[in-house]
Amino acid sequence: MKKLFFIAILAMSSINTHAQKEKSIFNGKDLSGWTKHGTEYWYVDDGELICESGPEEKYGYLSTNKPYKNFILNLDFKLEANGNSGIFIRSHVGGNDGTTISGWQVEVAPPDLHTGGIYESTPGGRGWIIKPDPKDEKNLNPTDWNHMRIEAKGDMVTSWLNGKKMVELEDTKIGEGRGSVALQIHSGGGIKVRWKNIKIQELLDNIAIKLKEFIKIF
Repeated sequence: MKKLFFIAILAMSSINTHAQKEKSIFNGKDLSGWTKHGTEYWYVDDGELICESGPEEKYGYLSTNKPYKNFILNLDFKLEANGNSGIFIRSHVGGNDGTTISGWQVEVAPPDLHTGGIYESTPGGRGWIIKPDPKDEKNLNPTDWNHMRIEAKGDMVTSWLNGKKMVELEDTKIGEGRGSVALQIHSGGGIKVRWKNIKIQELLDNIAIKLKEFIKIF
């Protein structure tokens, strides 16, 4: 038993040593660490990340090169010129056109179009899984900066907009996913969204959580 406890302590020491603090995943200068998908425009202007409709007016994505499973994501966004967009979690982008996405979108959209809700875009997926309460739609500032916080941990996904909880969802299918964080620009043209202060904190996986619980027994 003592040997087992010693091994557990060593393992926890290793986990804690490699535990991630919150870090910026957008450097304010260029698109390093991200991959562009599609022909829509993604560029940096005065420290802000801009997505803007291109001439083809199709869907476009900007995905992190690194996959993330369990995390807390914080970012700021400002809607301009329609602003229909979104933040995908545990996603993969590909397909014949290079812009087919599988994953789950935390909505970013104009007023009363369910910002903070969760939509499943996986081919053959369920569409809207959960929408915010209509009264909470008023948490969106349509003309200025907004702060979005997303926590994905196992089967649980929770979103906050400007400090107010929008939705909380437990879903085993989402819990099985793992992939990139991806920003979206919607099809149809005439869209522009600004992003900044994009930061992520990776969370312990389920094995680490169970190991911590095991150590508490002693």
